[in-house]
Amino acid sequence: MNPATHSARRATLAGRARAGRWFGLAALLPLLTGCRNLELFNPMGSIAEQEMQLILVCTGLMLLVVIPVIILTLYFAWHYRESNKEATYAPTWSHSTAIEVVVWTIPCLIVVVLGVLIWKSTHALDPYRPIESDKAPLRVEVVSLNWKWLFIYPDHNVATVNELVMPVDTPVAFKLTSESMMNAFFVPQLGSMVYTMPAMQSRLHLIGHTPGTYAGMSSAYSGAGFSDMKFDARVMTEADFEQWLAQSRGTAQHLGQARLAELEKPTHGAPMQRFASVDTGLFDSILRRYGGMPDDEICLPGEAPGAKTQLVSLAAPASRTAEN
Repeated sequence: MNPATHSARRATLAGRARAGRWFGLAALLPLLTGCRNLELFNPMGSIAEQEMQLILVCTGLMLLVVIPVIILTLYFAWHYRESNKEATYAPTWSHSTAIEVVVWTIPCLIVVVLGVLIWKSTHALDPYRPIESDKAPLRVEVVSLNWKWLFIYPDHNVATVNELVMPVDTPVAFKLTSESMMNAFFVPQLGSMVYTMPAMQSRLHLIGHTPGTYAGMSSAYSGAGFSDMKFDARVMTEADFEQWLAQSRGTAQHLGQARLAELEKPTHGAPMQRFASVDTGLFDSILRRYGGMPDDEICLPGEAPGAKTQLVSLAAPASRTAEN
């Protein structure tokens, strides 16, 4: 074959290979559309904002190690390739004090900084810690059911299913439990995730600074209906919240033990529901059902009930499974 023809053919094949690689990369670009508006990185409350900053700072610190390692790996693979005759060949080399100092000191410093950050943020962002505000917190009692969420507003005597409504710039104090198996309550754009467990009471404090509707979900697998266990978390103005309360009270629906028994039946994709009134102590009755106790009834030996409030029930959760 003519050398010139052979060279031209090789150049053509190389060009096609490069074009194929670029085409393959371009074909993957549409997948990046799924990365836009990530809820964790689009916070709408002060708790979520601080958690996002913590994620970014910790990731950045770890990249101080990861990025140089990747770059050096590629550099060494290229520089010490077989065809590079200028690379220094040192088969007996085994130690460098300078390298040892760098590869140990930098990671150790990063671990120390991460430890300090995590220690401080663990206390500052403790979900049990009340949010400082000039406004009184809105109390909401949360019960995870199969497979839906029940929200009770004890101060307003209304309740909802799969709809959480909260006034803007108002801290919300949640008490959470489960009627069935262990679950997890999570509104990514507002803040922390907290587990719910039968016979136990957990707490959470959130706040929303921007009116809107945000996705709430269960972040712990809990059976066949887990993927449908979602709810709307709506943050609205005080006036809109009062209007919503009036609408809820106009439904003429009452939530008592009989209606609760219906809600406890496993369902998939349960619709939103509102109740104009709720039996007093309904949340506590669910907590006691499996041996749990409300906070104000827990006390140490020798103390009167309510003398020392504990944040978590001391009773062991009952074992219960959902229908699959």
